[in-house]
Amino acid sequence: MIYKFRAILDAEEDVFRDIAIQEEATLEDLHNAIVNAFGFDGLEVASFYTCDDTWNQEDEIPMFDTGDIPGEQKTMSDYTLNQLLGEDQTKIIYVYDFINMWTFLVELAAVEEAEAGETYPSLLFSHGELPAIAPEKEFEAEGEDFYSEFEDDLDEDDLDAFGGDDSFEDYGFEENWN
Repeated sequence: MIYKFRAILDAEEDVFRDIAIQEEATLEDLHNAIVNAFGFDGLEVASFYTCDDTWNQEDEIPMFDTGDIPGEQKTMSDYTLNQLLGEDQTKIIYVYDFINMWTFLVELAAVEEAEAGETYPSLLFSHGELPAIAPEKEFEAEGEDFYSEFEDDLDEDDLDAFGGDDSFEDYGFEENWN
């Protein structure tokens, strides 16, 4: 079977590519197809991220094993497309070049029979021009404000444990600094 994907640049402008690839191809093969479809040089590091139906990023699947123990972390070449994606899981996030953060929303649009004489992967459709620089990303945590985790009910008066006396002489600290 052939998987047909739409890879959409996460930007305000509509920039996307439709790619057909065999279901037994690896994520590394899909990475190479996306790199070629958008005209990147392929010299930068990239990762896929599993996600939920609303594109919330979950687990990273990197190009290279970056774990502490060699061989412990699975990489793009370890996963076939049909292992991760299908009717019940159609979305995955792709990030190319961690300096510029080119981010793509990749969605499985169709699963079809292979066409006789066609070579895969293949670029089916191209829409929009890739901008000269990657769109800026805003990273926001969902839900609570990150800093609220560190807030407490203490104020300045509560923090004055020495009754207004800022001197540490009574505790013998002076002799430790000589």
